[in-house]
Amino acid sequence: MLDTKFGLSDAEIKEIDKEYCSWGDTVHYHDDQTIFRNCEGSYMYDSKDTPYLDLQMWYSSCNLGYKNERVLDAVIDQYKTMPQISSRFVYDYKALLARKIAKANLDRYGIKGRVQFNVGGAQVNEDMIKLVRNYTKKPRMFAFMGGYHGRTLGTTAVTSSYRYREHFGHISDTAHFVPFPYCFRCHYGKKCETCDMYCVKQFARLFESEYNGVYDPNTKDCEFAGFIAEPLLGTGGYIVPPKGYFKELKKVLDEHNLLFMVDEVQMGCFRTGKLWAMEHFGVKPDAMTFAKSITNGMNPLAGMWAKEELINPKVFPAGRTHSTYAANPIGTRAGYEVMSIFEEQRETLEKEIARKGKKFLDGLKLLEKKYKNIGTVNGLGFALSIEVTEEDGFTPAKKLCDDIIEAGLKGDLTYRGKKCGIILNNGGYYKNIITLVPQLYISDEEIEMALELIDQLFERHTKG
Repeated sequence: MLDTKFGLSDAEIKEIDKEYCSWGDTVHYHDDQTIFRNCEGSYMYDSKDTPYLDLQMWYSSCNLGYKNERVLDAVIDQYKTMPQISSRFVYDYKALLARKIAKANLDRYGIKGRVQFNVGGAQVNEDMIKLVRNYTKKPRMFAFMGGYHGRTLGTTAVTSSYRYREHFGHISDTAHFVPFPYCFRCHYGKKCETCDMYCVKQFARLFESEYNGVYDPNTKDCEFAGFIAEPLLGTGGYIVPPKGYFKELKKVLDEHNLLFMVDEVQMGCFRTGKLWAMEHFGVKPDAMTFAKSITNGMNPLAGMWAKEELINPKVFPAGRTHSTYAANPIGTRAGYEVMSIFEEQRETLEKEIARKGKKFLDGLKLLEKKYKNIGTVNGLGFALSIEVTEEDGFTPAKKLCDDIIEAGLKGDLTYRGKKCGIILNNGGYYKNIITLVPQLYISDEEIEMALELIDQLFERHTKG
């Protein structure tokens, strides 16, 4: 089918992309691209109008669904009124959105704070690193193995995957990486039921002696400024920590005056059934970042919230960070509408995401019992995962995971007699985990559809 605007076929678009676009982005992870022409709600549509149930929603950027009418109308209105203004000026939606977020955190954490905006998750994570370095005068951070905070030079320093630094070098020896409580593949070979938070105890041992290299027990001074953490690993595979883990970790941090820096870029905006995923774990951040779905994917905007003592104008004055498009009017208007929706629908979202998330996870557990190649399934709210393994139920099966994801993009699955596809994404330490992030308004029928299509894919590619 030809595109109605340019009259170009899918094949022609692909050839133009291959010749004129850089291959340095993630598009060319795929040998054969599906060309999409439209989107709405939970679906993307190809040139033949085949629907693809989207269970990755632009890496959790469109939590309120594609073409959300209310957010779209707000953005169009802003384009018609004041679409452009220098970031050096104050204007209504910047201030109003910051107030909404600051008040939301005051309500949830009982902490007064301020908000600063930027254009993406990596950028605000760099802002947060700057903020903490500025306050503590210390450059180093603790971070998780499997954590992901961006691909800029600064954020790759606190992202554990060496492949993101491999070709570009190190800007500094910033991070000390600590094992995440990934119970299915425990770093220490323990069992979650009996380990008694062994991983936290190992972290605490770093502070026992000056010869462990991070802390002087005599002066009570630590070489590190803080700990940057995702509440659930995102790119690391949507791994949910065990109950009580973060409370125990926070005790160690507080005891040694380390700031707790929370990256909510992927898991915020009700992805897990709360505005911020860290709400589930009963601990309070000193600073946190958000991005992606704060505008429902309508415009690049991200932000950093921090408590008053870290970010007030006396300690973090004008010019500490800057971006030309920071707090842009389209993004802040979209963000204001998204936060308004979250405020108005908080009770319903919390209740329905918990209910539907359980329904989805229960369905995945049935598939786990059915297929030897599913090692485990995991989830909190609408952050769900399927660990794809060899038939032994443990050895990572990256190729099988890739094959299943690619097959979903062929558009030749069926649901109730009609052709369709499914959009999945992978993550994890071995890139063998299918991560599932549906829109927050996904229907019960669409959950049933998702489970049936995933079942079809495993049936095609495994022996059962």
